[in-house]
Amino acid sequence: MQIDILCVGKIKEKFFRDALEEYKKRLSRYCRLNEIEVTDEKTPDNASDTEVRQIKEKEGERLLSKMSENAVVIALAIDGRSYSSEGFAEAMDRLAVNGTSHIQFVIGGSLGLSDAVLSRADQKISFSAMTFPHQLMRVILLEQIYRAYRIQRNEPYHK
Repeated sequence: MQIDILCVGKIKEKFFRDALEEYKKRLSRYCRLNEIEVTDEKTPDNASDTEVRQIKEKEGERLLSKMSENAVVIALAIDGRSYSSEGFAEAMDRLAVNGTSHIQFVIGGSLGLSDAVLSRADQKISFSAMTFPHQLMRVILLEQIYRAYRIQRNEPYHK
């Protein structure tokens, strides 16, 4: 299985980079993992609704250009479907059993995802009704993908 994490912006904080590297190392025995970063737009303080929409559209265009026609695209969105860890593992396994060999998870920038990206997504998932920094969301996503593979194989992992 090839899994791409499409995301807006670079990770600047060393502790996030270290966590991502650890999960990438752990996941290397289960899948081919790629992180694909697109440039984020600078958001002015007190941005108007129009400016917010324009920023999301620019970032969205960059994300859309990295999406593969053959991949199942899963957008992380607050209004997406929620799963337990076991349910997420089952959903990932179902995709593989149904012949999916390429999944692209999409994480927006600080303002979220554009309507065009959300429309292109095959699925939307939510990890919480809470809002998380997009840098932390990358770590959470990789941890849950790793956990899903461990669950699928009945391998021990802390609860």
